[in-house]
Amino acid sequence: MALRGFHWPSGREQGLMMAETANGRGWPRTAGRSQEILSTFTRYVAERGYDGTNFSDIANELGISKGTIVHHYGTKDRLLAALHESYMRRRLAEARLIVERLDGPVEQLAGLLHAFIRYQVHDRDATVAFQREVIRLADPVFAGAGRQLRADYLQLFRDVISAGIRSGSFRPVEVPVTSLLIFGGSQWAWTWFRPDGREPVEQVAAVFVDYVLGSLLVRRDALPRLADPRGPVAGVAEQCLADCAHVSPDANQATRSAAGK
Repeated sequence: MALRGFHWPSGREQGLMMAETANGRGWPRTAGRSQEILSTFTRYVAERGYDGTNFSDIANELGISKGTIVHHYGTKDRLLAALHESYMRRRLAEARLIVERLDGPVEQLAGLLHAFIRYQVHDRDATVAFQREVIRLADPVFAGAGRQLRADYLQLFRDVISAGIRSGSFRPVEVPVTSLLIFGGSQWAWTWFRPDGREPVEQVAAVFVDYVLGSLLVRRDALPRLADPRGPVAGVAEQCLADCAHVSPDANQATRSAAGK
């Protein structure tokens, strides 16, 4: 793996790492400290982008040395890979739960679409960080285990569309192209959606569901119910996000995966 972003701790920084453990300010190699670093990194990437994020600012905010970050993650590349993996692990858990709880491909697709837009509020820092760096994450240097999780998520989504076509509920479409167009439409929302804006996220999600399902459904009678921001399908999607909130980003596991361990 490339060592871009690697910083070897100086003698002073090594001393700070030891002092952090001794005086209770830090606890290297624990899930708490790893997660703190990952969460702060994620917020900076969301606000500034990957190129504008550096170890110095993270260390200063957390009151640790840059060497402590290296101790947990090694390189900036590995931190981004850990962000990728932890984000996709949470999204895949939610998507599987939505598919499990809703009946048939029509409701399942509607639930997934409601969730797509709700991510602009739910887990927002990680969503914006992931979406603004989605092109960079295609590079194998950054992909790590997140690449397979992302492939699993995409396949789940495509399986739902394919099932809808087989059942006669959806028009025959090119599933790979259609799925990428839908993902593209939702993943650029971070560039214009504002959580404190005029339109609440639930209403924007309803418009998105109406737009996508309206182009796929053979019969549109149920479309108002499926898109309803206060309807049962939207409610199931919302509950699934809440129920999966306990799915830890698991910073230590993501670190090991990013490091190829």
